Amino acid sequence: MPDYLVTMESAWVIRDVKSLDDAIGIAISEAGKRLNPAAKFVEVEAGLLSCPFCDQDLSSAIVVADTALVGLSLEMKVFRAESSEHASRIAKSVIGKALRDVPLKILDVQEL
Repeated sequence: MPDYLVTMESAWVIRDVKSLDDAIGIAISEAGKRLNPAAKFVEVEAGLLSCPFCDQDLSSAIVVADTALVGLSLEMKVFRAESSEHASRIAKSVIGKALRDVPLKILDVQEL
């Protein structure tokens, strides 16, 4: 049975923030705290979006009225899964238990 790398995205809301850099740092820190120790093997990074006009990478965070919406990228290795669908279900279950009430979406599943 093969191993897989599952990449997911999540949306994180932060209130009372003044700058985009602070919002991204707070989102990554809060996600890391909620994943530790149950799922400390999950890699958390700020998400990136592709500009539809110029194809450059853009930050997936926005601050409006001192409230931020930050897109995070979460990566998890799943060992000995039966298929890519099985690996994505395992990753979503593990991460979803740690990050309750946080929307998650599977972006990519790669066989290692």
